[in-house]
Amino acid sequence: MKAGKFIIIMTVLVLVAGIAPSVTFAQAYNVSFTTAVTYQNAGNGTAHIVAYFYDSPNDTTPIEISRPDLAQGASTSLYIGSLSQIADGFQGSAVFSSDQPLIATMVQLPQGSAIVKNRPLSNGFSTGGPTALVATVLKNMFSTNSIFSIQNVGGSQTTLTLRFYDTSANLVYQTTQVVEPGAAYYFDAGQQAGLGTSFNGSAVVESSAANIVGGVMELSTNAGGTACSAFETVPSGSTLFYMPSALCNYAGSSTSYAVQNTSLTNTTYVTVTYSNGAHETQTIGPGAKKSFLACNATGMTSNFIGSATITSSATDVIAIGKAFGSGLSTAFVGASSGASRIACPYVRWANNTDWAAGTQQRVNLTIQNVGGADLAAGAVTVKYIRYDGVQEGSHSLPAIPMGAKANSNASNAGLSSFGIYGSVYGGGVLIEGPAGSQLAVVARVSTQASPGNYYSEDYNCQPMP
Repeated sequence: MKAGKFIIIMTVLVLVAGIAPSVTFAQAYNVSFTTAVTYQNAGNGTAHIVAYFYDSPNDTTPIEISRPDLAQGASTSLYIGSLSQIADGFQGSAVFSSDQPLIATMVQLPQGSAIVKNRPLSNGFSTGGPTALVATVLKNMFSTNSIFSIQNVGGSQTTLTLRFYDTSANLVYQTTQVVEPGAAYYFDAGQQAGLGTSFNGSAVVESSAANIVGGVMELSTNAGGTACSAFETVPSGSTLFYMPSALCNYAGSSTSYAVQNTSLTNTTYVTVTYSNGAHETQTIGPGAKKSFLACNATGMTSNFIGSATITSSATDVIAIGKAFGSGLSTAFVGASSGASRIACPYVRWANNTDWAAGTQQRVNLTIQNVGGADLAAGAVTVKYIRYDGVQEGSHSLPAIPMGAKANSNASNAGLSSFGIYGSVYGGGVLIEGPAGSQLAVVARVSTQASPGNYYSEDYNCQPMP
């Protein structure tokens, strides 16, 4: 593969045209998706970019596609369905090569369905690890099936070992798969007999010879089910996680957290503490997961909106957050740490007419202070930067105490619309705090279905290199 002198590899997962196992459109699980990759130049100069596409686990000769140069700070999108080199039904992976650091978010666009409107979102990676942890895996549970992919981001062939644990920490199923560099292996829980007729648990994927990364989609299986969301695997855990979004019956929406014990030998006690003081503790066995519903916490009040902190007594854990109700179907990864500069490559703000008509999206940002000190009013600035790298607007956030959060959208920066310029789309956000501050940011991308009801999905904004 060709490379720039100062190459930075951005690995992108779940690039799918035709992920579905059938052609009916009665549920999200049977809908085909085509991916658009939105990426932002996070470097200090113009980025020269080449994309490489791999169509199977044993692909050693990727399709090479050069991309237009991208100005510093600019964001753009690549719609996979527009590439003549990529055939319908492609199910694979990609590597974006650049001489400037890139930040990428994938948008899965449903095809041919009148009922599925949500667009699952997940991030690319700039590095991986020998393990990929999948905090939640479902087969015919909660009217949902999981599909995930694991990509080899190293320079040599590797053998994956996949182990699946139920919520009681029992090893239910194990399998292996050989994967070439850059390529990916897809696992469809709904089609896997080894998981039984139904499964609710988690997975641990280990690589024999190279670093790996992964992406997950959760898709509704009930008749007329529209729910679909996506999130990333995590290479390792922590005893402390921050969740920027927490809800209990707020405008009809609530959150739950799937927390996985990364240890395969030891049990741990996990406590979720919400920003209003409500809390819940559960025991999690080796390799297993437990679910924490915000409304089940001791001391929780209805109509709550805030944030949460997750602590583990003995072992490292990972956490996935989900929001549901009033049309929401979202997923995001908890943050074990933060950064003083955060980028969000996919940001839109529809004007009032298009928002009311449900034809364009709006993005709201939740910004949590996960550092060890309060942040004063004006200490954090949010900059809205359009597709060509030009800053259109900015605003300063109010004071953010430790563990608390603040919110932002383009209207706070004085913009009536953002990221939508006729037939041209593209815009991102740069969030800057004081040196040494620690911020974690979740972006919620919504389309209004009717007043008070939304098709929404979350993604994690990413630290600037």
